Amino acid sequence: NGTSVQEFILLGFPGTWQFRVSFVVVFALIYTLTVIGNASIIALVWRSSNLHTPMYFFLCNLSFLEIWYTTGVVPKAIGVMLGTSQTISFSVCILQLFFLLSLGSTECFLLSVMAYDRYLAICYPLRYSSLMNSVLSVRLALSSWLGGFLAISLLAFLTSRLTFCGPDVINHFLCDIDSCLALSCSDTWPVELATFLISIIVVVASCVVTLVSYMYIISSILRIQSAHGRKKAFSTCSAHLSVVTIWYGSTMFLYVKPSAQNSLDMNKIVNTFNTVVTPLLNPFIYTLRNKEVKLALGRAFRKK
Repeated sequence: NGTSVQEFILLGFPGTWQFRVSFVVVFALIYTLTVIGNASIIALVWRSSNLHTPMYFFLCNLSFLEIWYTTGVVPKAIGVMLGTSQTISFSVCILQLFFLLSLGSTECFLLSVMAYDRYLAICYPLRYSSLMNSVLSVRLALSSWLGGFLAISLLAFLTSRLTFCGPDVINHFLCDIDSCLALSCSDTWPVELATFLISIIVVVASCVVTLVSYMYIISSILRIQSAHGRKKAFSTCSAHLSVVTIWYGSTMFLYVKPSAQNSLDMNKIVNTFNTVVTPLLNPFIYTLRNKEVKLALGRAFRKK
C-alpha cells in the first residue's frame, strides 16, 4: 500500500481513568439498548401482519443498518477507552472507514426513499398500493444499499493510496476520513475533492429529494379540510421527519465542507452523536410517535 506506517494509535477521549470508565459504561449501555431496540422493531414487523407494508419494510432496513452501523464503532471504542485495544492496523482502519461511510451513505438513500414513500401515501392515497408495490419496495431498498457502498468505494481506494510517514496517533476513537487526511504526508487534495463531491451527491442530493417530498406532503396536508384528517396525515410522517432532521444535521456538519482538515475535536463530538446516539434514538422515535407500532407492540405483549 506504499505506506511506512503499518498501524495507528487511537486516542479516544482524554481524561482520567474514572472518566474513561464512565464513558465505557455509557457506550456499553447505549449499544445494548440500540441493538435490542432495533432488533425488536425487526421482530415486531416480522410477527405483525398488519405491519407488512412498504413503510415498515423500509423501517426494517433502517433498523438492520443501525445495528451494524453502531457495531462498527462501539466495541472498538470501548477497547480504546479501556486501553486494551488502542492500536488499529492500516488495512483495518481503511476497512472501518469504508464500512461506516458506506452505511452512512446507505442511510441517506434509505431516508430519501422513505420520504418518497410517505409522499406517495399522502399525496396519492388511492393509488398508493399500486404505485408502491412490493417489487418497487425491494428495488428501492436494494438500490439504496448498492448505491451507498458503491459511492464510497472510490473514496476508500483513494484514501488507501495515501502515504503516512508519522505521526501515527489518531485523535479519535475510530478511523474517519478527517483524521486520516490530517496524518497523511502526501497530497490530500484529490481525496478532499472526492470527499466533497461524494458528499454533495450522496448527502445533499438525498436531502433535496427528502425536502421536495416533504414540501408536497405539507402542501397536501394543509389542503385537508378537517383538523383530525390533518393530524392523522401528519402523524404518519412525523417520526420519519424527526429522524431526518437529526441525521442530516450532523452528517452535513461532518462531510459537506470544502476542507476536511479542521475542527477534529468537534468532529469527535459530532461523530459520537452520529454513530452512537442516533442509532439509539431511531427505534424510540418510531415506537413512541407511531400509533400502528405501539398497537402492534401492545398486541405482542398481550400474547406473551
